[in-house]
Amino acid sequence: MLAYITAQYCDVQLFHFWKRVTRGKHLWLRNNFSTLMSQMVDSVMVVTVTFGAAFLRGEIAFQALLLLIGSNYLFKATVALLDTGPFYLCVHYLRRYLRLGPQDYAIPGVGAS
Repeated sequence: MLAYITAQYCDVQLFHFWKRVTRGKHLWLRNNFSTLMSQMVDSVMVVTVTFGAAFLRGEIAFQALLLLIGSNYLFKATVALLDTGPFYLCVHYLRRYLRLGPQDYAIPGVGAS
């Protein structure tokens, strides 16, 4: 649970950081960069907590721990990149459904997203 909360906090903070950097544009960049970084945090924390004790007891090699982190992250990163299209589609329909204009979802004083 701690890994999830930490990764989500990281994701939200990075999303808003990229929103400021891109002046509210390039949703795909904000979505992917924030998610890819937060998934790395999540993968490292989950695998470390799950297999850390076994590693400390010498039951699992460091290379195996890195392989678990890497494969865990690779799966999450692949899914995160594949969800970009559906994410854009949902945002498009939600903006129309909620009747939001560019001024409604822009950063105040910066411009439209």
